[in-house]
Formats: sequence, C-alpha cells, structure tokens
Amino acid sequence: MLDFYVIKDDQTKPNSPGQIGLQFAGGLDDKTFERLKSKSIIDDRFDYYSDFRWGTSVIKQINEKIIIRHLHADTDVKALLQIIQLADKNQSGLIAFAD
Repeated sequence: MLDFYVIKDDQTKPNSPGQIGLQFAGGLDDKTFERLKSKSIIDDRFDYYSDFRWGTSVIKQINEKIIIRHLHADTDVKALLQIIQLADKNQSGLIAFAD
C-alpha cells in the first residue's frame, strides 16, 4: 500500500510519517496507482515503490486533469479524490510513503 499524508509545501520532509505526526490522508494499492498512471492522471515520473511528494501545484494539475477528462465517476479516480481533497481542504500538499 502507498500511504499518503498531508504536508505543507514549505515543511521539510520527515524520515517517516510518525516522526512529526503527519495526518494520514489515505492509501492506494499498486493496481489502482498503475491504472491512474495509464489514464494519465498520475505522471509516469512517480513510482509506486518509491517515496515521493506532491506539492499544491501538482495536486491542482491532477484535479484539472480529472475535470477536463470528466472522470469524477471513475472508481480509481474516486479513490484518489478522497486523498487529494483532504490536502486541498488543508491547503497542503501530500507526501507518499511506500510500505
């Protein structure tokens, strides 16, 4: 599972999510993540098995792709939307830790 945590854009990267008490935003399994990549919602530069970070600008781009392609009803997109909407609500980005 790839676990996402809410993190401010200017906040330094912790070694682990528990290190500074990051808020858990949700998770994606590898199949869902790969389908989102194949639908060009998630860029190919992001790897399921590596930790990565999405700033607010990346989250905005993902939201725009979903809107333009009218994919709100897509099951995979719904799973991702639950995660990125929490980041939007907190005016923050996301950091993903592969486990």
